[in-house]
Amino acid sequence: MDQSILNQMCRAQLELSGVREGELVVVLSRGHERLDYADAFLNAAQGLGAKTYHLRLPMAAARGGQWTVGVTPLAENPEAVDALKKADMVVDLIFLLFSKEQMAIQAAGTRVLTAIEPAPLLARLFPTKELRERVEVGAEILSKARVMRITSRHGTDITYKIGKYPTISEYGYTDQPGRWDHWPAAFVFTGGADDGVDGQLVLAPGDVLLPFNTYVTSPVTYTIEKGVIQDIRGQLDAELIRSYMDSFGDPRGYGVSHIGWGLDERAQWHGLTSFPGGIGMELRSFFGNVLFSSGPNSELGGPNDTPCHLDIPMRGCSLFLDDEPILIDGDVVVKDMLPASRRR
Repeated sequence: MDQSILNQMCRAQLELSGVREGELVVVLSRGHERLDYADAFLNAAQGLGAKTYHLRLPMAAARGGQWTVGVTPLAENPEAVDALKKADMVVDLIFLLFSKEQMAIQAAGTRVLTAIEPAPLLARLFPTKELRERVEVGAEILSKARVMRITSRHGTDITYKIGKYPTISEYGYTDQPGRWDHWPAAFVFTGGADDGVDGQLVLAPGDVLLPFNTYVTSPVTYTIEKGVIQDIRGQLDAELIRSYMDSFGDPRGYGVSHIGWGLDERAQWHGLTSFPGGIGMELRSFFGNVLFSSGPNSELGGPNDTPCHLDIPMRGCSLFLDDEPILIDGDVVVKDMLPASRRR
């Protein structure tokens, strides 16, 4: 993407995020990654009259090919964490989510925006105020519920006792102190009680395995009791999931994490074929998906901070909150969560 276009997008993003004259915006990156993004955000912040600088960390060695969440180079650099706490806004180009360091930065009142997806995707799924309104409707409904049930024609029938953990909304920008968001994103989620998730969950062909960035090719059946995955059965996909989770050597990876649904009608289910190289935010956001996750719940304030994390957007599910339908067969049925073009 032409740097001038990226500059314009990043300025529009910072405007949505409420950056104003005199604020301090810090851009966090590592090594040679996303230096064009860093330049664009620095240029945008300066153009809006904010104070700004670039905090660039050295590259960290990968851990055996695993995507480990919550493990960041900031863990060994408390001076950098202290500097980021003093910012009004941090643009995260390395993915701090689930880390103790990000939680400490947010607790200081700093708003955090993660931006690591490919630039064409940032452009096509650029956040809007209308999308935010619909996401916030979903968050309000979810926050009031106490039981979530998910079913599907493939055999899913699982119940979450909810209400213990907060509801989180993501709509792609952050203009409130201490708030985190991810550009692009459009979904809502919460977590079940630590021992309050029970039932069977069946992945069907076409569901998505993240961070594998692949599509499910054959059914996979999870048996879940009291918030813990007891069994994963199926063919190759099930074997890959079990092998990956076991490679962490951490039984907490079998805990059930967050659950929610996507609301961006612009996001495409086939997005992995179009935008390789990201971490699948388009797939987490596509309209009507149910996002099942396993592993850490620390971002919700829970005790599980395992680095083993899978997100699995599922198609064609029905989702009920306190027996009220929210999705039926993968389609949102609450009018105020529909895009204007689909309201009658």
